[in-house]
Amino acid sequence: MEYNFREIEEKWRKYWKKNNIFRIKENKKKKYYILNMFPYPSGSGLHIGHCLGYIASDIYARYKRAKGYNVLNPIGFDSFGLPTEQYAIQTGKSPHSITYENEKKYKNQIEDIGISFDWSRKLSTSNPIYYRWTQWMFIQIFNSWYDKKENKAKDINILIKEFNKNGNYKINAYTSYKRKFNSKKWIYYNFLKKETILQHYRLAYLKRSLVNWCNELGTVLANDEINNGKSKRGGYPINKKKMLQWHIRTTAYSNRLIKGFDDIKCSNSLKKLQLNWIGKSKVISILINIINIGKIEAIILYPELIFGITFITLSKNHSISKKINNFYKNQDNCTSNFLTKYYALHPITNKKIPIFIGDFFFIKNKRKVYLGIPGHDKISKIFSYKFNNIEIINVLKHKNEKDEICINSNFLNGFNRIEARKRIIKILLEKKIGKSETSYKMHDAIFSRQRYWGEPIPIYFKQGIPIPIPINKLPIVLPIIKNFYTKSEKSALYKSKKWAWNEKKLKIVSTNLINNKYIFPIETNTMPCWAGSSWYFLRYMDVKNNNFFLSKEKEDYWKNVDLYIGGSEHATGHLIYARFWNKFLKDRGWIKSEEPFKKIINQGMILHHSAIVLKVTGKKIFVSYGLKNYKKYKFSFQEMYIDISLTIEKNKIDINKFKEFYPLFNDATFLLEKGFFFCKRKLEKMSKSKYNIIKPYDISKKYGSDVFRMYEMFLGPITQSKSWDGYKINGIKIFIRKIWSIFHENGKFYVNEDKPTIEEFRLLNNLIKKIDEKIELYHFNTCISDFMIFIKKLIKIKCNKRKILEQFIKLIAPFAPYISEEIWNKLGKKKSIMYTFIPNFKSKFLLDNKIKYIVMFNGKLKFTENFDSKFTIEKIKNNILNNPKIKNILNKKKLKKLIIIPKKIINILY
Repeated sequence: MEYNFREIEEKWRKYWKKNNIFRIKENKKKKYYILNMFPYPSGSGLHIGHCLGYIASDIYARYKRAKGYNVLNPIGFDSFGLPTEQYAIQTGKSPHSITYENEKKYKNQIEDIGISFDWSRKLSTSNPIYYRWTQWMFIQIFNSWYDKKENKAKDINILIKEFNKNGNYKINAYTSYKRKFNSKKWIYYNFLKKETILQHYRLAYLKRSLVNWCNELGTVLANDEINNGKSKRGGYPINKKKMLQWHIRTTAYSNRLIKGFDDIKCSNSLKKLQLNWIGKSKVISILINIINIGKIEAIILYPELIFGITFITLSKNHSISKKINNFYKNQDNCTSNFLTKYYALHPITNKKIPIFIGDFFFIKNKRKVYLGIPGHDKISKIFSYKFNNIEIINVLKHKNEKDEICINSNFLNGFNRIEARKRIIKILLEKKIGKSETSYKMHDAIFSRQRYWGEPIPIYFKQGIPIPIPINKLPIVLPIIKNFYTKSEKSALYKSKKWAWNEKKLKIVSTNLINNKYIFPIETNTMPCWAGSSWYFLRYMDVKNNNFFLSKEKEDYWKNVDLYIGGSEHATGHLIYARFWNKFLKDRGWIKSEEPFKKIINQGMILHHSAIVLKVTGKKIFVSYGLKNYKKYKFSFQEMYIDISLTIEKNKIDINKFKEFYPLFNDATFLLEKGFFFCKRKLEKMSKSKYNIIKPYDISKKYGSDVFRMYEMFLGPITQSKSWDGYKINGIKIFIRKIWSIFHENGKFYVNEDKPTIEEFRLLNNLIKKIDEKIELYHFNTCISDFMIFIKKLIKIKCNKRKILEQFIKLIAPFAPYISEEIWNKLGKKKSIMYTFIPNFKSKFLLDNKIKYIVMFNGKLKFTENFDSKFTIEKIKNNILNNPKIKNILNKKKLKKLIIIPKKIINILY
């Protein structure tokens, strides 16, 4: 019988769906929660790089089910965000319809490769049923403050009660508010004043801050959405702009985010990424006197460079800036910088240092002061070139590559950097012009996006004060807007004709009715995409609950994620925000787990050769890559990525297919070499932007999904990047067909019912033990190698006995589910193989009860010999001396010494 994978896979795909094989409910079994990082449903669908994590998690999920666990393996879509909005703008389609189409495509592609997701728990961040709770959580964050004494977030009403009783004298809060007030003052303050103060305490607050503005995309971007000063999406330029933005006080959780890693199993590289993102460090804060104005406080990261300070820049909104000159308060251009007539005194030498005002340095630290050290700081040096009167002092003299000597003769002559640092810190502390403190690189997260396709922020404004929409009126649903493209700083929601809140009727009404008496404007910014992806793992536990985001019963059962698998590109921002969000919900008593994830694995990337052609800048002329440095062509070139489907053998490009694929270049000129047009091939991450993707459907259609699944895992360790080689997949194809053939004889399904031999049992149990150990270590690639070796041995000894093959098919089922289901059914089993238990090895049959010794004569290897692991050294010695092979080699030679290294070597000296 021929192995017809198309027919078999279609059959079992329908069976799984019809019988809800992957749907699970809470029960009395041990639970195991496996999670894949939230996928974004793009229009181009899955490529094989995406599938790596899905297949790995699916193997482990199937394995855990076969071990008797109740496995939660859910899926959903991070469907809000900029890519969908941009695609909608380009095509004129609705982002709602685009999202629906893309999710449907993703679902079909994922089901095609046999991933055992429980689709009954599917969720989408753009679904109002889901983002109702995202909005609810934002309101709870807004209505919370952080108590440093108890190290947790609390209800804002607790803080207000304390203000009514004692003012803020007894409060130890995480706040930017410095002034003190008593209860009498607080009670006297009007609504506007009180809320202005509370904004300094709330965990969600409004503040003007310098942001990354992308004019072409019409929105603020986070740092991780930018690469080399341009947007990752589209490669558009970024400008620094000061805008009123929502912020989340994530910095209040800095220490807890660091300590939490003690409870997470993950790679050292991931921990390092997280710790670097948070950036906890001990720094020195110094006091600097500005002549005739007052003192400022500044951070110096490298105290040994203190003598290199030659200028100081203050942010425009620094309190001293306003004292120096009122002119600066009205400047809107953040890149403008002004040299003032004022000077600071160097804290040690008393030398005059010029003062500048401006935001050239994108100042984020709370002191809003930048110490210019152009002799040792690249950005300071660039700034110094704009002003000729700035001195550049090189504090360090390099004797050699490893030894830096401080040359300031007054204090540090002859000291290396470490010694100099200690000496300067001591001087600063003794003179009481410096103090040691803890600093963090992480800053409060900006929560506003000036775009349409995102969660509406459930806030309206009364006298300019933010007021939450009543919780029982959530969700406030994103209105339908036909033209939502804008380059304005105002979100597209600003265009909505119905986006105002009526306090009397408690509903959204026309913006024309705004009177600021009982009808007020609603926030027009939307939430960032990380809002919905910061808590989705909780909703999977209880996705159908309309009364709350998660019931106590469901949380008590699932608790948290046991295994989280995803790409390293999400190992910083997303992971920080998800952990923060979880800790906040725990603080307020809605969940119990401090950390959402117990174990995290970052899968490696799939690499593939992209194709790059040379195009003459500004012209429709393409030059074969080998002619790039040909002196005859004095062109300016630009490299252009093209679709890899246009390549043929030896890096040649099919020009006719190229013109057909890119109609814009139908009349282009192609300069050839030796009659052919060549491209450059470059091995890099598989990516849509590089046009080097391979679709899983194309592989499955040609070879079958089982072959595709196993080949992806066979490429190498899950955590490492590996290159795709389409030629080597044939080895897996042949192996799958060998599995099929071992269950068939003369074209018919047949297994031998005889009892296996001891040797056959040993082969099987040795395999069971290896697979069990390796799956727990996620060594899926070597599992497949072991399967291949096992089948090869069975074929060699002509073993096709039921008691061996049944256990084998259970073992390989998580890797190749389709062929396993078919064979299981042919073995006469009525239920799916999903309902069977994976076999346990029997130690009495293990090959490992023998220990292999290397037998040497005078240090030279002669042969190997196996001994029972229970043998004593004396018994091994007796066996060796009576071994015919030993006697034959020794013959008439005199034995001088017998050395036995336990479990390793026997050395016979003569």
